[in-house]
Amino acid sequence: MAQRIKKGDTVIVMRGREKGKTGEVIKVLRDENRVVVKNVNLVKKHVKEIPNVREGGIYEIEAPIHISNVMLLCPKCQKPTRVGIRVVFEGDSIRKYRYCKKCNENIDLIREKARVKR
Repeated sequence: MAQRIKKGDTVIVMRGREKGKTGEVIKVLRDENRVVVKNVNLVKKHVKEIPNVREGGIYEIEAPIHISNVMLLCPKCQKPTRVGIRVVFEGDSIRKYRYCKKCNENIDLIREKARVKR
């Protein structure tokens, strides 16, 4: 199944203590249905020093958020939106696009595949 949110997308948090914050998706954890968003859901992590590798201390890192708690910000209309998948048959190729359900504009091309003629 195609992912509705991908790395590099700008999203807005819709639920939880970070509600209303926006940021760029750094990582998508598909198996856990979670995303890591830059400068959102920061937690403190105590890290032990490893000589000649890293300094010990308390670091702030981004924790994953469930994918259902974020919405994509449409690059065209700049509004939080649900994302749909549109399949277009053009000649002898099949193209899949992600599209904004508010303004009905294509966001980007997911994949292009040549049709096999039988």
